[in-house]
Amino acid sequence: MEINMAKHKKEKSKAVLGEQGIYDARTLGKPKMLILGFQHTFAMFGATVLVPLLTGLNMQTTLLMAGLGTLLFHLITKGKIPAFLGSSFAFLGGYAAVAPMIDGKPNNEMLPYACLGVVCAGLVYLILAALFAIFPIQKVMRFFPPVVTGPIIIAIGLSLSSSAVENCKTNWPLALIALAVIIICNIWGKGMVKIIPILVGIIVSYIAAVCMNAVDFTLIKEAAWIGFPITEEGMVFGNVSNSGLALSSIIAIMPISLATMMEHIGDISAISATTERNFLADPGLKKTLVGDGLATSMSALFGGPANTTYGENTGVIALTKVYDPRVVRIAAVVAVLLSFSPKFAAVINTIPSAIIGGVSFVLYGMISGVGVRNVVENKVDLTKSRNLIIIAVILVTALGLGSLDFTIGKFNISLTALAVAAIAGIVLNAVFPGNDYVFKMDSDKSKEPEEKTDAAN
Repeated sequence: MEINMAKHKKEKSKAVLGEQGIYDARTLGKPKMLILGFQHTFAMFGATVLVPLLTGLNMQTTLLMAGLGTLLFHLITKGKIPAFLGSSFAFLGGYAAVAPMIDGKPNNEMLPYACLGVVCAGLVYLILAALFAIFPIQKVMRFFPPVVTGPIIIAIGLSLSSSAVENCKTNWPLALIALAVIIICNIWGKGMVKIIPILVGIIVSYIAAVCMNAVDFTLIKEAAWIGFPITEEGMVFGNVSNSGLALSSIIAIMPISLATMMEHIGDISAISATTERNFLADPGLKKTLVGDGLATSMSALFGGPANTTYGENTGVIALTKVYDPRVVRIAAVVAVLLSFSPKFAAVINTIPSAIIGGVSFVLYGMISGVGVRNVVENKVDLTKSRNLIIIAVILVTALGLGSLDFTIGKFNISLTALAVAAIAGIVLNAVFPGNDYVFKMDSDKSKEPEEKTDAAN
């Protein structure tokens, strides 16, 4: 009897936790999956809503396209990857060049032209995806070994770290409250509290902000409860009539896709390393690139920002160990529903930036940690000078360069430091002798967790 009870408890524990401590949201139940979905929604809010604030794009449109873009990505990638697509910061320079804000107000005349440039940038993803369809993926992936993608992932997290600190500086007590709650919940929390530390951290720190009179409720009082999320101001349809402006906008913005595609590969590598599933092989980069590119083009057509796979949400899945893509799709649906409420958008706007900083403090560090793990688990030989030089160039360029500005004809083009670092790493890896990396389509690491939890099916 005692033996049977012990066996029952052991099986029940596995049903909830899964093998190796990996949570399977299917066994957690629908109520807990909904809460986890809300957590992912809140994790992406801070960065996603910042882009429309900086560019003049509509915030409700941004939320709608983040949700629809994520669902489109999951449809194209067969629902296998727990990735959320939010607003891309890489295109901020393009928006500033084509449609700069006027006295803090949106440049409604030029925003459609900037969005047209982003539409074309999204279509560039399809070209790289076609290369994966034409050439064997092993040949293409020789340009993206762990010695390149690992440091890029590390640089993604570290490059975001300054924004987290700057947000924290606005109110360190609030930031530390958010940070402390997240750490306490994740390390010492029990049951559901342990796997929703971000959501708990935001709620507790927001209550603290209210008690400290750090929240202005004016925006909430003035906002309507329901409103259509798409407006005419930013839409490409019907607002682009000058072919000269259209061409110059495309030339100015489209090259940015070279950077974001490299970041995309780094993000998919990070998610693969976090979940221990080889998404580079299945569903494959050609599908993930198509999903990300089409989501970006769709968003920009209707006046939304470029979409990109979100490091914040990768940090969440690394922290919670809930890898089920259905949780992310719940977050996408929540984002779509909330986009129809100006009142809710106003509530999000009242969250102090210090709280976002405290949350980001953990998540951005987790991204870099995943990059380190990618290098270690793939046994990158750091005794080889070629590998050390490649890593050194990527990290120093990404963290120290700033940006690379140059002119082609009449157009000024600016590449982010991360884009230059990615391109430099790829080129050095291709030029230096000793590239012995072999990309495995069906690695044991990609199969094993799927057999254990079956969370991706």
